[in-house]
Amino acid sequence: MTGTSRGPNDPHRRERILDAALDVVAEHGAIKVTYRKIAEAAGVPLGSLTYYFDDMQHLLTAAFTRLAESVSSRYGALLEAARTPEEAETAVVEIICGKVWGTDRNLLLSYELYAFATRHPELREVMRSWMQASRRSLARHFDPLTARALDALVEGFSIHNSVDAQPTDRSDVAAIVHAVAARRVPNLPGQYT
Repeated sequence: MTGTSRGPNDPHRRERILDAALDVVAEHGAIKVTYRKIAEAAGVPLGSLTYYFDDMQHLLTAAFTRLAESVSSRYGALLEAARTPEEAETAVVEIICGKVWGTDRNLLLSYELYAFATRHPELREVMRSWMQASRRSLARHFDPLTARALDALVEGFSIHNSVDAQPTDRSDVAAIVHAVAARRVPNLPGQYT
């Protein structure tokens, strides 16, 4: 075992394993993850992984769920703070252009989740839950179809801007968000009352 040794009553071991799993996925890709690599990265005995997780699928599902919840929390907080339609649009622009992903690593991990879930259907539920959380946050301000379109816009711009030599600048993103949001259905229950 490498890393820091912790006693048997280590209350944060499961979380360290999940964080280490995401580190290993970011470094090697989801298809090259092994128990040994994760245990080494977490600084825990190999047997700890099978104590907390029935199999690698269970471990990766929990790790990707942790990622999704972390990003969704930041995403939701920006939209929850918005009090007007203009502030909601500004929040969407910030989600696209700012650091809602937290790090480039988290964006890379989302790519890994997308790719891995295409071959492992049980992980699709993590993606569905993530999309539903995003759409619920957007639905505080936009009708369901607009929320869905804006969520797709967030995903698409995030991916494109991460690899494009000339990412779309904030003012152009704002104009596009406004154009999509302009089709908003007025008087949604609870909307800007």
